[in-house]
Amino acid sequence: MIKLRELLFGKPDCGCDNTKDTLLKEQVKVSENLQYHLDKKIPLGESIFRISSNAHVKLFSETRKLWESNQIQLSEADEYYMHTDAGRQGIYEGKLVPLDLPYLLEADKKKKQPPLNKPKRGGPKAYYVYVRNPKTKKIKKVTFGSGGLKAKIGNKKASQAFAKRHDCKNKKDRTKASYWSCNLPRYHKQLGLGTPASTFW
Repeated sequence: MIKLRELLFGKPDCGCDNTKDTLLKEQVKVSENLQYHLDKKIPLGESIFRISSNAHVKLFSETRKLWESNQIQLSEADEYYMHTDAGRQGIYEGKLVPLDLPYLLEADKKKKQPPLNKPKRGGPKAYYVYVRNPKTKKIKKVTFGSGGLKAKIGNKKASQAFAKRHDCKNKKDRTKASYWSCNLPRYHKQLGLGTPASTFW
């Protein structure tokens, strides 16, 4: 079975044969998690904890402190990680994160980011859309449309009256509900609104 850490960082290139086990050099108190790994002879690279979890980081950090104080003998494979940033933490975008895994956090953030500028049905009003505020760079959810009324984009007279009443030709700010209400016909296909008789702008 291919180890997850090996997939992320590659196999330890230490020329080691793993004949030396990781052992405590003297009777020192260690955490239950580290003791479990020692008892079961589980290498650090096969940690039972999810990578980047608090328990995972603490396991490496505790091992590093023992190793630096010469209180633990590490196998060559485990010692390999002591020469990396595994178990070390730093500030990343204002948060304390594992130094060996910031790119995973960035990937996770991108994965959670909603699609921008793609209106959908639902929400407290008829529609909603996520946009990025150009000033703050933060993502904002904009709700628009009346949940109790059907958009009359197929009625040319009604849509022209709407455009005039709401001054749609001057609505340029994507962070405002008025912009999306005025531009509703552009997204008629993805919202299932039928064919617009005319545009609002």
